[in-house]
Amino acid sequence: MPIVGQSAETTDWVSRFADEVIEESERRAPGKPVVVASGLSPSGPIHLGNLREVMTPHLVADELRRRGHQVRHLISWDDYDRYRKVPAGVAGVDDSWGEHIGKPLTSVPAPKGSSYPNWAEHFKAAMVEALAELGVEFDGISQTAQYTSGVYREQILHAMAHRGDIDAILDQYRTKKAPAAKKQQKPLDDAEVEAAEGSGAAGEDDGSAGSAGYFPYKPYCGNCEKDLTTVTSYDDATTELSYTCNACGFSETVRLNEFNRGKLVWKVDWPMRWAYEGVVFEPSGVDHSSPGSSFQVGGQIVGIFGGKQPIGPMYAFVGISGMAKMSSSRGGVPTPGDALKIMEPQLLRWLYARRRPNQSFKIAFDQEIQRLYDEWDKLDAKVADGSALPADVAAHARAVRTAEGELPRTARVLPYRTLASVADITAGHEDQALRILSELDPADPISALDEARPRYDKAEAWINTQVPADQRTIVRDEADAELLKSLDEASRQSLRLLLDGLASHWSLDGLTHLVYGVPKVQAGFPADATPKELPAEIKTAQRAFFALLYQLLVSRDTGPRLPTLLLAVGQERVRALLGE
Repeated sequence: MPIVGQSAETTDWVSRFADEVIEESERRAPGKPVVVASGLSPSGPIHLGNLREVMTPHLVADELRRRGHQVRHLISWDDYDRYRKVPAGVAGVDDSWGEHIGKPLTSVPAPKGSSYPNWAEHFKAAMVEALAELGVEFDGISQTAQYTSGVYREQILHAMAHRGDIDAILDQYRTKKAPAAKKQQKPLDDAEVEAAEGSGAAGEDDGSAGSAGYFPYKPYCGNCEKDLTTVTSYDDATTELSYTCNACGFSETVRLNEFNRGKLVWKVDWPMRWAYEGVVFEPSGVDHSSPGSSFQVGGQIVGIFGGKQPIGPMYAFVGISGMAKMSSSRGGVPTPGDALKIMEPQLLRWLYARRRPNQSFKIAFDQEIQRLYDEWDKLDAKVADGSALPADVAAHARAVRTAEGELPRTARVLPYRTLASVADITAGHEDQALRILSELDPADPISALDEARPRYDKAEAWINTQVPADQRTIVRDEADAELLKSLDEASRQSLRLLLDGLASHWSLDGLTHLVYGVPKVQAGFPADATPKELPAEIKTAQRAFFALLYQLLVSRDTGPRLPTLLLAVGQERVRALLGE
């Protein structure tokens, strides 16, 4: 059934796409399961930008399942693609990895220390684990398995038989200078272009054209396993194909109707799969909108295979706070697994669900994550009390559950920033963390740290992996006698007001009221006076008071929220550090 609380009119982008997919699927293949698709290349770490390629069809597929439709979400692992280059930050300083460039990803050894059989499986595994945590249900298809087992043999022979038609389509774009061509999601294959240039043509993943004509198929060399090959002849009647390797000089003649060591070039491979799998919905990156892009060209080539181009949006890029647009070929960019170490799957799902695919957004690994969590918790509360807007209710519902059920969640929801502060101050001492958390709400104390998990663990991981050492909180071992001695009478009075109120305000809410109230009382106002009732100078006085407390407690002008810090330090130690 549709999202609970959704009106008869669709209220979010997922529902609107689901309506379109149902209509299109009934036109193309009435009564059959709806097929949506994603494609991922395990050429290196699969990053959070790539995740949008999966989450967009996943959310649509999940909505269809909620409505009772049968859906297949295919993820094609492009593990039979060539190994283009060594991703930065992956293989280290070992130059030997360069010798594998041009081989299928599944023929390249896994990075050192990996337990997986090859490069592709190593990077695929991390993504599979993350998708499981995110509740993404999919059917994975290894393109290595498809090609090497002969599954696509008829499609390959068909493409070769219609190579003239394919070449004519591609030729419409070869003379056009596409501004965005340099930023293809399937990047310019430099080594392949060099090989093609050697036979008289060059193109972005188009195939090779030389004196023997155009061929949309590229064999992997039988000697060095690389795809730096040129087809020198092909006989349609016998399917005999001859090729020469430009890397090692090896040549051979094979029968393509029984040969399984090669693949269609990308701009032909992708539309072939649309037709073969009957894909109805698949998104594509914004860079596919340029003339001659894979998606546009594929929309014409797919007809040669008797299929239709999928419907689906172009999606915008996903950024990271403080980082430029992500590129998996560069390496060193955060992956879904990295994000899930510091945030719950519900929050990560929400970030993708709440923005339309054509809207770019950023995922926070810096202090901004605390604000995002505050926003999420406010939405959670609004959904619970019925005050959230319909579109927000829909995005929230897609974040917390799938058609299969609700995702595991933290039993006792405490503010992420509070948990991060506690993890920071206690530095891994769980008994101390539990003591502090149990004092946050004396009326309903937390009795075990597991109640705050997994959110507590995510916040602790964020502190340990994303917060620089010089920003970590270290509580003083003893009072700063010199600073205490130098204080004027007003500062001494503010400390006395705080110390006198500690025992009766020893909870998160109580200490919040106390630390904000001390400067108000000193200025002659009630501790519970609202900002509208106070002069602007009170804010200045509060900032000065807070800075003094931070200096006395942690020798800095800033730190974790003071109420949390006070609870963490403990009453006895707070009194000692403040000079009592």
